[in-house]
Amino acid sequence: MSDIWFRTGEATVLAADGQYTDAMPEVLIGSVRGPAGHAFASMMGQVQGHTRMFVVRDLNQQVRPATMMTTKATIHTLEYVDLLGGVVQGAIGDAIVDALAEGILPRDQADELCMIVMVWLDPRCAEDENLDKADLYRTNYEAMKIALERAMTGRPTVDELIANRKSVKHYALDGVVEY
Repeated sequence: MSDIWFRTGEATVLAADGQYTDAMPEVLIGSVRGPAGHAFASMMGQVQGHTRMFVVRDLNQQVRPATMMTTKATIHTLEYVDLLGGVVQGAIGDAIVDALAEGILPRDQADELCMIVMVWLDPRCAEDENLDKADLYRTNYEAMKIALERAMTGRPTVDELIANRKSVKHYALDGVVEY
């Protein structure tokens, strides 16, 4: 039985110039027997506008640990669904498998853990005639690997957060709050 009950991580990887492919996954990792497992099972139905799906690398290639992904933005078009269930899902799946191979995720607990991933896919991607799918893959792959590592290592630590409290601020606070 896994001793990993409830770990969280997030990361942001920015798009190439002129693209809307920023990736910002948020991940919950935990035992299938604990609160993460309960939340995972509760997500087995669909909610209008926020598709939920197992992460698969391709047909018949569901990743381990079992991972459910959903969107942070409301889905309005089939083009959006195609990108979410295609490039984004593939990138996240590849990152998970590589995290297992690299020891970021414990291979011996792959069937005892589950994960929930909330992903950001900018709605403008589905409308962009010049969408760079390679950049969409890159940002989601890189961000997912970082989020997994942060979840498994507890980063940033409380000490890191306190140390950078006056030097790091949310981008939306520029001109709003001065440190």
